[in-house]
Amino acid sequence: MKKNERAAFVDRRLQELYPEPPIPLHHHDPFTLLVAVLLSAQCTDERVNQVTPALFRLADNPQSMARQTVADVNAIVRPCGLAPRKADAIVRLSGILVEQHGGQVPADWEALEALPGVGHKTASVVMAQAFGVPAFPVDTHIHRLAARWGLSNGRSVEQTERDLKRLFPQSRWNALHLQIIYYGRQYCSARGCDGTKCEICRTCYPNRKPKQRKT
Repeated sequence: MKKNERAAFVDRRLQELYPEPPIPLHHHDPFTLLVAVLLSAQCTDERVNQVTPALFRLADNPQSMARQTVADVNAIVRPCGLAPRKADAIVRLSGILVEQHGGQVPADWEALEALPGVGHKTASVVMAQAFGVPAFPVDTHIHRLAARWGLSNGRSVEQTERDLKRLFPQSRWNALHLQIIYYGRQYCSARGCDGTKCEICRTCYPNRKPKQRKT
């Protein structure tokens, strides 16, 4: 299969499997989504969803969160890993939202990426899932699967994002990045599939041989 044929198959099959993929991080507005995505760095969505109810009972808007101490936030988010850094970023970005953005999360790439703890991937998730702006957030799982399926050379996350945006129509970006994540978790995990076991891997590369384990 050529690359565009692999992309067309991936697009069609994922749409069949996950026609309406839900947003995995629990939230109720752009601010709570922003905080949840920030917490998800090097942490599972499941763990974040266990932590955020207590955090949002403490404060679920920028005004309230900006008044909290980093220590209090840190005590709640500790299970997410990198907690001191994340807690500091959450309190500081909340203050910036109040002081510079009227207490609202801006639907603006530059303003989002200027916030503490918010990189391009986090900004992409917020723009896509909170504001419906076409974006293709690429995490380590999407980066891995794009290379495994021959959709990108896998040299960098940035290159993978550019490649996927060229391969798929803009109207599919927001749903497709979620669909790839769900498929990877269910069928094509790093340990569960070696590039020869799941349906998409077998279809894209029917003649691929399993890697031989080193003895």
